[in-house]
Amino acid sequence: MSGTPLPVAVVDYGAGNLVSIEQALTHVGAQPWRARRAAELANAAALIVPGVGAAGSAMARLRRSGLVDPIRDWIAADRPFLGICLGLQLLFDSSDEDGARTLGILPGVSRRLVDAPTLPHIGWNQVRRRRSHPLFDGLSDDADLYFVHSYVGAPTAAASDAILAETEHGRLFVSAVARSNLLGVQFHPERSGADGLRVLSNFVRLAATANARAA
Repeated sequence: MSGTPLPVAVVDYGAGNLVSIEQALTHVGAQPWRARRAAELANAAALIVPGVGAAGSAMARLRRSGLVDPIRDWIAADRPFLGICLGLQLLFDSSDEDGARTLGILPGVSRRLVDAPTLPHIGWNQVRRRRSHPLFDGLSDDADLYFVHSYVGAPTAAASDAILAETEHGRLFVSAVARSNLLGVQFHPERSGADGLRVLSNFVRLAATANARAA
């Protein structure tokens, strides 16, 4: 991408491969930094919540950092947001993993993968799009992306409109969501080679467009 790098805050709550995410974002034309408290979101044009691990401990760290309400407020304002892996699962109401109450943005619960041949689900898998979306521009229909997880977000009917893509590991599970400027992916784009970089590049482009319209 050309022009001024897009300022992107990457929430740092002690979970996630932030170095890889930062390097990937820089490669696709963003200027990322780690946000550990609400004040560090101030100058961002887009917000990313990455993560690995358990929902309960993640939410506890977000609360200690004073970031739960600022993240909710960011999404409520329809500002560009991307949740990655656990960052997607946290968008739902709660998690069966440890009974944690999560962000409550999308109606639903994070559940353990059903009938999975292996747990955790680790490796490359296809992301079957339910509908077209610019987040996946430039990716072939059979593109493989990289997963590491045992739990997945399970939307209720009230959030079915947000389902963007599904992946099969035992049964189908939701692997991407999209609702206006709210986006989430269960795979790790920063670990998914050229196709993952394309996803992040598309997100940065979408975020830049959204900010230009809001200006």
